[in-house]
Amino acid sequence: MSTRSYVSCCNIRAAFSAAMSAMYRAEVPAYGTLMEIVAKVNAETLAADPALKHRLEETDSLERVSEERHGAIRLGTAAELALMRRVFAVMGMFPVGYYDLSEAGVPVHSTAFRPVGDAALKRNPFRIFTSLLRLDLIADEELRAEAEAILQKRQIFTAGAIELTEKAERQGGLDDDDAKRFVAEVLETFRWHDQANVGLAMYKRLHDAHRLIADVVSFKGPHINHLTPRTLDIDEVQRLMPGYGIAPKAVVEGPPSRRCAILLRQTSFKALEEAVSFRDASSNWQEGTHTARFGEIESRGIALTPKGRALYDKLLTVSRKVIRPAADGSNATAYEEALADAFAPFPDSWADIREQGLGYFRFSLTEKGKSATASAESSVDQLVENSLVCFDPIIYEDFLPVSAAGIFQSNLGDEAAQEFTASPNQQRFERDLGTPVLNEFDHYADIEAKSIAECRARLTAAQAAE
Repeated sequence: MSTRSYVSCCNIRAAFSAAMSAMYRAEVPAYGTLMEIVAKVNAETLAADPALKHRLEETDSLERVSEERHGAIRLGTAAELALMRRVFAVMGMFPVGYYDLSEAGVPVHSTAFRPVGDAALKRNPFRIFTSLLRLDLIADEELRAEAEAILQKRQIFTAGAIELTEKAERQGGLDDDDAKRFVAEVLETFRWHDQANVGLAMYKRLHDAHRLIADVVSFKGPHINHLTPRTLDIDEVQRLMPGYGIAPKAVVEGPPSRRCAILLRQTSFKALEEAVSFRDASSNWQEGTHTARFGEIESRGIALTPKGRALYDKLLTVSRKVIRPAADGSNATAYEEALADAFAPFPDSWADIREQGLGYFRFSLTEKGKSATASAESSVDQLVENSLVCFDPIIYEDFLPVSAAGIFQSNLGDEAAQEFTASPNQQRFERDLGTPVLNEFDHYADIEAKSIAECRARLTAAQAAE
């Protein structure tokens, strides 16, 4: 009796990430240039910092740096969001966190689909920041109804993608042939289409309401609007981009540059103005343009505990009361100085961050610990003090609402910074999604706790063997 063999979720995710990267590189040549810059900077950073390279190797994190990507899409309806959740589940990606961007003038709320287990993250940490349009925030009731009617008519998934998603759910996985076909079918959802679903007059009305509304409603599907590599030195990438013919946004979003990186820093190049055809009332095609896709780079630091995140939010608020970054970059230097000054109270050594309970760490045995024993009652602090265990920062896998909004606005243009009433609605989002989003803090705490438990088990097992 033969047992059917299914491809692992991690392998499907890795194949899809690679296929997405190849497609986006073909569609947006500047993305390929960006990848060259990031590869150069990462190689130089590792060569100049052998200790960093060693720690990445020790924690099985080195290979994932070059493979790491995150993408972003914008959906129009609850049905699209619910089916997208099922598609991503086949790849071992689950909704983590809730983000309300209405408070920053962007009419969406979002989650991040990503792997959640430590092993899955190390295998391939591909993530998609997924936003759902808030039609309820469109003030013009007539336009809101028209936009909803347009969205209800479209189907963003191929019949093959739906069939294979249902098959994976029904039988618990996909075999090799089905997995390859699944990747190819789902990729079509994210492909760029240069023919709009609406006429130019409707596009302009949607655009006047908000550029992002026009981007979501006017097209066949949620084209991937950026695909982000991870760099080990984002300031150097920012500095090098103009020399490669790429104009970066004015400032790097997120915390200031630090010795011990925290959370997430992001920058990008300006969105492309691309030729698009609009169908008029006589079904003739009319030429126009649309701006949506851009290049983004990110640098990731340690995941912060609720206490650390509260301190981060407080310091960011302090800095923004002093100065906010202007979209044209006219106050970039002053903003960066104010941000650095505001974050001075945040400890900048791993030991201090750990001792103050501000960040999550992965613990492992030192060389001394591998040949030592310890009592089960020994505290983590005692194990560290006795040099039996060492600790490394757990990388932040998620996003920052203010940074995400800053990237959105810098690529939508100054005039896109419209006012919406801040209206977070996680309950409604989760109802549309079909499941609660996962709590990011719980997952980081679990990774940390399991690493401590493994260290204790090995130390106490050695003691029992004596």
